[in-house]
Amino acid sequence: MSIAGSIDLSVDRAKERACGTFQIFTRNPRGWKFKKLSGEDVLRFKNKLAVSEIGPVVAHMPYLPNLASPFKPVHKRSVKTLISEVERCQLLGIPYLVTHLGSHMGKGLEIGQERIVEAVNATLAVPADKVMILLENTAGTKNSTGTSFEEIAKILDKIQVQERVGVCFDTSHAFAAGYELRTEKSLNETFERFENVVGMGRLRVIHLNDSKGGLGSHIDRHEHIGMGYIGEKGFKIILRHHLFQELPLILETPIDSRRDDFGNIRKVRELAS
Repeated sequence: MSIAGSIDLSVDRAKERACGTFQIFTRNPRGWKFKKLSGEDVLRFKNKLAVSEIGPVVAHMPYLPNLASPFKPVHKRSVKTLISEVERCQLLGIPYLVTHLGSHMGKGLEIGQERIVEAVNATLAVPADKVMILLENTAGTKNSTGTSFEEIAKILDKIQVQERVGVCFDTSHAFAAGYELRTEKSLNETFERFENVVGMGRLRVIHLNDSKGGLGSHIDRHEHIGMGYIGEKGFKIILRHHLFQELPLILETPIDSRRDDFGNIRKVRELAS
């Protein structure tokens, strides 16, 4: 949901769309600079949320930070942003902050993973115990980290405050990374592997997106629900799985002449029923 005008307007927009949960950027996602949240902003957001019966709310890290960066100035700035976002979530009463894991810029997966661990551990030293950082799986684009469950598990294992870190599972990213989701058998196998490698207790939020790229394509482009390579048949199976009935589902689908937010929410509910 957009926060244009004022952050509390995101609650109004979520209500208009009959959302049960929603995700926001707490600031401009395409820049480094940001305005501090005023006490008035925080109060209006929390008051509207309290009477809306919507939740949990999820926040997403801006796009520019790169937690896996091998370059000190970028990494330092990225950690600073992660800390500030956790603090903003704490103020707003948002329990989950989703972060992309970033790119190792050709310096190797191990270096990228080390940088992510450093960033998360530094952030979790900040007293904001009501906020959990969720690591999002990636599609496997060049130099990315966190494509496989094994890569995510390696990072999680080195986090010092275990109870404040979890996982956000993106269906489009997983599919593009090579995890088959379109049959009951393959979906069960994928989550059995997740359970064995990462642990189901880590999974807190699902990004429900179709994929413009095929299975194992490593193309990170979201599509309207049912219009991509996962397709309507795939989502009918996905939405029958107990995890997708129990966890918050966030749509990060496009808005264009074919469909808008309202249309994608209706499609998910239609396929789920």
